[in-house]
Amino acid sequence: MSAPAANFQFPRARYGLDTALCLTVAILLAWGLVMVASASVAIGEKMVGTTMYFFVRQLVFVGIGATFGAIAFAVPMKSWEASGPLLLVFAFFLLVIVLIPGLGVKVNHARRWLDFGLFRLQASEPARLAVILYLAGYIVRRQQRLQTSLAGLAVPFIPLGVISLLLLVEPDFGATAILIGVSMLMLFLGGARLMYLGGLFAVVGTGMTLLIITAAYRMRRLLTFTDPWADADNSGWQLTQSLIAVGRGEWWGVGLGNSVQKLLYLPEMHTDFIFAILAEEFGLFGVVVLLALFGIVVWRGFVIGAAADALGARFKAYLCYGLSSWLGLQALINMAVNMGALPTKGLTLPFISYGGSSLITVCVMLGLLLRVDHENRMATAGHPGQRNIQRGPVGGIPSRAPSGPGWSGRASAQSQGSAFDPRALIERLRNLIPGPRS
Repeated sequence: MSAPAANFQFPRARYGLDTALCLTVAILLAWGLVMVASASVAIGEKMVGTTMYFFVRQLVFVGIGATFGAIAFAVPMKSWEASGPLLLVFAFFLLVIVLIPGLGVKVNHARRWLDFGLFRLQASEPARLAVILYLAGYIVRRQQRLQTSLAGLAVPFIPLGVISLLLLVEPDFGATAILIGVSMLMLFLGGARLMYLGGLFAVVGTGMTLLIITAAYRMRRLLTFTDPWADADNSGWQLTQSLIAVGRGEWWGVGLGNSVQKLLYLPEMHTDFIFAILAEEFGLFGVVVLLALFGIVVWRGFVIGAAADALGARFKAYLCYGLSSWLGLQALINMAVNMGALPTKGLTLPFISYGGSSLITVCVMLGLLLRVDHENRMATAGHPGQRNIQRGPVGGIPSRAPSGPGWSGRASAQSQGSAFDPRALIERLRNLIPGPRS
């Protein structure tokens, strides 16, 4: 008589990737390559005598970005969490050496780049990513102090302040604004009191206002933004040409490759102002599709973060919230600048604009998001290397929401899409407001 078959079997984890996120990113990258090829025809011909120069380089950057993204995906999140302080030191190092004459490359009165031959690294891109990784770890390590005291909120603003100062010295006002905005959102989700955040926001806002009014070139940008047509042939030239491109697109666009503004009328047509060329060639329809694609990226990032939060992996959750917010905020600001809704910031459009630093950094961010999703799937399926840890309140402090920073979700073996619950956010905001409850 044969022995009965053993019942022991490891649950099979879904070693897949978030399909919606991967498909959306693939569409954005492909669309970006097409737009770089279209927008850079004239500038490539003028600079190096070949129309496909920038397209070929962008294709190489996609390959490099995919490699670095795969490396980021291969590193366990616990290693990223443990490396937070070292990454912060790395950010300081990058932002200091880029300011040293002879090491940092100066272009258009800004010293932001390190020359590596094949491409120039914009130091602010990996530096900001390093700060976000550090901040996610700080929120987890010091959540009790963060939720109960002003000091807990002020401590991370010390390195943030130094980093921001180094960015402003370059100068890179746009990167500074993105970093501070994303950091404040992460701290809010981490449980920081709204009153303290409001006070710090007022201080930061006052400081940025002073920086604008005390710098002549920033004041010129601001005045040009309010009425670009007043000096359309000089300081308002770039914005007016961008607005002309957007206006020419109308509903359906003039067609791929048929842009007029890319023929050396619009400066930076393949980098910071590529959105204007996209709007001209694809019209309002293309703009709406682009907004929807970025919306999906941000939504999936928050869903992955909510699933990690439901599993008690708060570092992963805060990291996903920060990275997703960064992508969404930078995309919105770039589009707003191109349409004259915000002053010029010098920010690229993620996945679309030409540039190695931005594209490689964005690919690493995507690798981190997918790594969190992968570990969520393993933990949900009971993989021995990923424990489902449902943490209780931090330091004895009751959480303001059932699973931590104000989000709820239920991970399942069939779907890792832990839905974003707006009711949890409403409850989170209500709990921040003092007073009796009805």
